[in-house]
Amino acid sequence: MPNFTIRIGLLLIALGTVSYILTGGASLTAFIPAAVGALLAICGIVAMRRATLRPHAMHVAALLALLGLLGTGSALLQAPGWLAGDASPRPALVARASMATILLVYLAFSVRSFVDARVRRRA
Repeated sequence: MPNFTIRIGLLLIALGTVSYILTGGASLTAFIPAAVGALLAICGIVAMRRATLRPHAMHVAALLALLGLLGTGSALLQAPGWLAGDASPRPALVARASMATILLVYLAFSVRSFVDARVRRRA
């Protein structure tokens, strides 16, 4: 799971960088996905390097993903309108929806990993 966390972090860093460039550098808030991604990558690196801190780092990463999802999840509610062609989405909303989707997938894998670890520990 630490490798996956690092990859998700790098993906969010790329998303933040691209969204900043595509918005013409209008606002530093476009780097929010990059900031969340950097924190996730740090958690993944800590989990890889320190076995004793692995569970703690992975729980912090899941908490960061949950907080990021709560902050960006409302953009997912507007996605059906974009897909139907009702409205033209702004780049910032597309970035928020992308971040929410990435974090939702990460959170699902995290929960699955936590459940699997608990089952292995009991066996």
